[in-house]
Amino acid sequence: MAAITTLSKPFSSSSSSSSYQPPDDYEYDVFLSFRCEDTRKNFTDHLYHALTKAGFRTFIGDGVNRAREYLSSEILQAIQGSRIFLIVLSRNYASSTWCLEELVEILRCRRRSNQLVVPIFYDVSPSDVRNQSGTFEQAFVEHGKRYFLNGDKVSIWRGALTEIANISGLNLETRNEVEFIRKIILYISLSSSSNQPPDDYEYEVFLSFRGEDTRKNFTDHLYYALTEAGIHTFRDDEEIRKGENLSSELLQAIRGARIALIVLSKDYASSRWCLDELVEIMECRKRLKQRVIPIFYHVSPSDVSKQMGSFEQAFVEHEKRYLLDKDIVRRWRGALTEAATLKGWNLYDSCEAEFIRNIIKVILSQLDNKYLFVALYPVGVNARMKDMTSLLCVGANDVRMVGILGMGGTGKTTIAKAIYNEFYLHFEGSSFLGNVRETSKQQHGLVHLQKQLLSKTLRTGKMTGKIEVSSVDRGIIMISKRFRHKRVLVIVDDVDQLGQLNALAGSRDWFGLGSRIIITTRDVQLLENFKVDGIYRAKQMGDSESLELFSWHAFRNEYPAKDYEDISKSVVAYSGGLPLALEVLGSFLFNRSMQEWNSTLDKLKRIPNEKVQTKLRISYDALSDDTVKDTFLDISCFFIGMDKNYVVQILDGCGFFSKIGISVLIQRCLLTVDERNKLMMHDLLRDMGREIVRENYPKEPGKRSRLWLQEEVIDILTLHEGIEGVEGLTLKLPRSEVNFNTKTFIKMERLRLLQLDYAQLTGDYEYLSKELLWLRWHGFPLKFIPNNFYPRKIVAIDLRYSNLREVWKDPKLLNKLEVLNLSHSHDLTWTPDFSRLPNLKKLKLKDCTSLLELHQSIGDLHYLVLVNLKGCENLRSLPRSFYKLKSLETLILSDCSKIDHLTDDLGEMECLTTLRIDYTAIRTIPSTINRLKNLKHFSLRGCKGSQPRSSSLISPSKIPKSVNVLLESVQGLSSLK
Repeated sequence: MAAITTLSKPFSSSSSSSSYQPPDDYEYDVFLSFRCEDTRKNFTDHLYHALTKAGFRTFIGDGVNRAREYLSSEILQAIQGSRIFLIVLSRNYASSTWCLEELVEILRCRRRSNQLVVPIFYDVSPSDVRNQSGTFEQAFVEHGKRYFLNGDKVSIWRGALTEIANISGLNLETRNEVEFIRKIILYISLSSSSNQPPDDYEYEVFLSFRGEDTRKNFTDHLYYALTEAGIHTFRDDEEIRKGENLSSELLQAIRGARIALIVLSKDYASSRWCLDELVEIMECRKRLKQRVIPIFYHVSPSDVSKQMGSFEQAFVEHEKRYLLDKDIVRRWRGALTEAATLKGWNLYDSCEAEFIRNIIKVILSQLDNKYLFVALYPVGVNARMKDMTSLLCVGANDVRMVGILGMGGTGKTTIAKAIYNEFYLHFEGSSFLGNVRETSKQQHGLVHLQKQLLSKTLRTGKMTGKIEVSSVDRGIIMISKRFRHKRVLVIVDDVDQLGQLNALAGSRDWFGLGSRIIITTRDVQLLENFKVDGIYRAKQMGDSESLELFSWHAFRNEYPAKDYEDISKSVVAYSGGLPLALEVLGSFLFNRSMQEWNSTLDKLKRIPNEKVQTKLRISYDALSDDTVKDTFLDISCFFIGMDKNYVVQILDGCGFFSKIGISVLIQRCLLTVDERNKLMMHDLLRDMGREIVRENYPKEPGKRSRLWLQEEVIDILTLHEGIEGVEGLTLKLPRSEVNFNTKTFIKMERLRLLQLDYAQLTGDYEYLSKELLWLRWHGFPLKFIPNNFYPRKIVAIDLRYSNLREVWKDPKLLNKLEVLNLSHSHDLTWTPDFSRLPNLKKLKLKDCTSLLELHQSIGDLHYLVLVNLKGCENLRSLPRSFYKLKSLETLILSDCSKIDHLTDDLGEMECLTTLRIDYTAIRTIPSTINRLKNLKHFSLRGCKGSQPRSSSLISPSKIPKSVNVLLESVQGLSSLK
């Protein structure tokens, strides 16, 4: 009985269930596996030259270091890229762990992609190889000792040898090696030509049928349904069926088809032409791995198999007619019997239209076996696919667009390919448009992509004709019309311009219900503008995943090799969970010594890996605005981990329009802002920014625009090497005295950003740049800022932990200064005359324990929004003018233990949103506080007052039990939290 496939389910086929497909274009024709010491200088050398002379691209692996146990990436790539494997099994083959690992990988490829493997038994018996006896037994005695803790590895090697010995091969039975090599060349020549399916099928389906039975009904409908579905189908014309023998045109069509559909109808067997076709089809099934699918059209599979009913009647006539050619009749019978045992479809009394629709669906699933290579070691891919799948909702009857977002090297394309492989059979058409960013830059690049989308999704080609797209606008019309009623899966990979999406997937209306459009990009703004339904943010790998992926590339194993655990973790930490970096560095370090590992790690601290940087730099190079590029470089060199608003103030002073610049960097996945409003950046992006600066003057750091490496900065300041090109310099010293002369800054006339934590400068401060916008000098050593230091353009001064007693003896007008931070300056007694700082916005004097009073002029600071006086324990009161600060939003007086009151003028500070007076001596809150309509945060823990004179006007649940404060009126504070 024939096996009948239920129409609702696709064929069960080994090829369709596999996730791997061999490459369409192999890099090598032949891969030679051999034991060098046995045969390299004799037999294998002669064989290699004979193969090369015969025109076979042969990989022999000269120059490959075979000293290690693990296969190199070069060998792995060569194995995966070879069509045929010749395994020269010699006496000492099994003593080499390299050969055994090679053999295991070769057989793995054979199982996945049916590549041809030919064992050559050179002076060894196949039974010795199969049973591991003789020299093979001796080799495994040694392996057993060496790998007694890893018995699985040895078992795998034994299994591989047994498997290879059971494959039909060639045995050197005489000493005539020349003749034996000729025999090998002939063998693989025949194998690689006649027994291999064509690389490019002329047709996808060949229709075999009895014209008189079905041409004008079922077969006609089936043919047009196949064509409409974009399946290249051969259906012969009656005119070419002349004579008894198959024409060359028909033979070529049969051999050039991927699938043969045989419509077995009532009178099929009465046609010699049909039977000859069937014999040829069954031969192609054996020889070319052609898929053959019988359709039992109102006939019983049993009648076909046993030649009963109408088939019996047909053969009665054949037996009479071909009385002298019984062999041909026997071949016809055998072909029918074989065809009837294949899985196929049986048309009972069901609706032909529905029957044909189901055939088309299954044929498409068989043809569409176009898996994409995802990754050599797909660590973590399944987990990320799971997250993406929940966003896609495949099967829902809507059109959904989903973005995959992430910085370069996070695996966006890998995830997209895995999703494609998982789901493309669920759609009527599919297309993966890779590398859109680069392709669209080429001449007519977008038109090419539109043609690719149309042809791949609609499955056009030789039969239906090529898609012609004359312009982008014409392509848009064609896509929107052709896909409007078609359920498709389209992946648009590496998009960086909205125009690319508008040309390829401009609207949901272009696609039929159930369609899914996936977009990978580094630009969140692009996805938001396109109004995608969801965004999957590509995750960086965790420590465990990172170590596993790195280990596969560096050791060809799930875990690091012994003695390499700690240094592997160091490399993984450097990579920061970026898959690209883990792959590149792992492959680079493979098969290298510990000294080379240490040297590489030391180098990475100063000079990033070029391959990783090239990939990451794409996002930077795509920034069209120089001010945005400068913003990125400044942040990567100086401002990571700092408050976003603070950095914006500084960079705006540089004329960089940094609010929009930072927004663009965030959109392009070059920068993030954490929950505390701090600017954060992946370490490798930081290193990329710094490398962009370094590469301009790799050997002359004094000429670089930005300086951050401690040892280089110290050398430059010591040797007076800085020149006018320097725009930023940072030095973070420990709390120890290191002296430099101010003259080193003479040539740094363009210096905008300067950090000198705990450094000592001797000499005249007038040598410091007049262009300074940001000065951070923790531990500033002087008692006051010298009068001849006058940075007119300064925006932010940060002199925390300074030795200042007063800020300036003779204050200069600094009308661009917005931030003054003198916190933890324990000797500071007096604040400056604020009239010289008319645009100050933030004043931080936290923990200035010797501060006695604030200068009366503070009330004239019309733009002041924040004052932090926390811990100023000797400060007794605020000057009366302080309450004139109409713009003040945040006032922190916590731990000012000698401040015991706030005046009624507090109510005039109408913009106040935050007031903290914890652990002060304040006993009474003025009633005018109820005028502060914007007050949201009011903290007064630890204040020592008396019982309220009126009922509690703040809910007791809002105040800790330890608080005992007199509140005259806070009922009007509607915004209070």
